[in-house]
Amino acid sequence: MEIILLEKIINLGNLGDIVKVKDGYGRNFLIPQGKAKRATDSNKAEFEIKRSDIEKQQAALLKVAQKRSKALEGFVLEINQKAGIDGKLFGSVSNIDIAEALNESKHEIVKSEIRMPDGPIKNAGEHIITLNLHQEINVEIKLVVKGEE
Repeated sequence: MEIILLEKIINLGNLGDIVKVKDGYGRNFLIPQGKAKRATDSNKAEFEIKRSDIEKQQAALLKVAQKRSKALEGFVLEINQKAGIDGKLFGSVSNIDIAEALNESKHEIVKSEIRMPDGPIKNAGEHIITLNLHQEINVEIKLVVKGEE
């Protein structure tokens, strides 16, 4: 399936690129999320007409993400969780817990922006968490999980 990208997508292409993707990826993810349109002649013509508006919209989203990243630089998030004597947590700290704690501290974060490559945190201590605020902007914050008995 050929599609027109309506925003930059990592490992796929930039805004306005016409790329081939598997049918399921295009039909089930990119098109419903508003990240792409089918590459028909009418959609190509419509895209060229609206190209400058879409580019301005993407530039505005990038500026917002840059402001958010500056506010988060050097930020240390502390979460208290019940733990055993050896520091192992009863349960874990997931991206939902981190998103709630960040929102309570006046940083608007959606759980899908949190990247945890090693999965949920199961030990007390300091951990580095990556926040993907935009396709081009990643911010690392320090997460301190304090174990309480």
